Amino acid sequence: MRVALIDYGAGNLHSVAKALAAAGAEVERTREVRVAAAADALVLPGQGHFGQVMAAFRASGFERVVRDHLASGRPFLGICVGLQLLMEGSDEAPGVPGLGLLAGRVERFPRDAGSVPHMGWNALEPWGASPLLDGIPAGAHAFFAHSYVVHFDGSVRDAGGVAARVGGGAWTNHGTTRFLSAVSSGNVHATQFHPEKSQRVGLRVLTNFAALVRGRAAGAS
Repeated sequence: MRVALIDYGAGNLHSVAKALAAAGAEVERTREVRVAAAADALVLPGQGHFGQVMAAFRASGFERVVRDHLASGRPFLGICVGLQLLMEGSDEAPGVPGLGLLAGRVERFPRDAGSVPHMGWNALEPWGASPLLDGIPAGAHAFFAHSYVVHFDGSVRDAGGVAARVGGGAWTNHGTTRFLSAVSSGNVHATQFHPEKSQRVGLRVLTNFAALVRGRAAGAS
């Protein structure tokens, strides 16, 4: 069970790698496209400015790898900006397209949302059926650090651009704003919160992801 942690030069990946290992995953942090392309699962973390992160991600050559990986049905996990990159675009970087795998945009918290950035612990409200959140009860707390949020219409784009319904995920409220904090659609999984900083809840999320990877790898062998 090989999980490639994509290192495209954006953010400190040490804590993510440690948390994945604690969840039972065999993790390889890599900047090599060929290593990521051969992995059983990909994890895309991210922190910082959407436009800069997207530019670094594309320049590294990982965009094609991620698209091919998803088309093959292998599991994928995006974390924080790694969730936002899946969307069609972000108001943080107008004119810079995201991957467009989820139908929605990223917007800055409104002024009346509360303190921005949204930094610290907040509750999850799971909805639908998300294997990533299996065993996570309503009201469980995870750790957040972000100023932009995903506004999501509940659909995902397939390879032909056709929208289909998403299986499940979680909402979170901050002040007057309700935003997408986790999502699962087929082999695509992502969180706005940081599972590597979310203690027991985060470990359960990553353990669920590792179980998905093992199940997919066993089925393909």
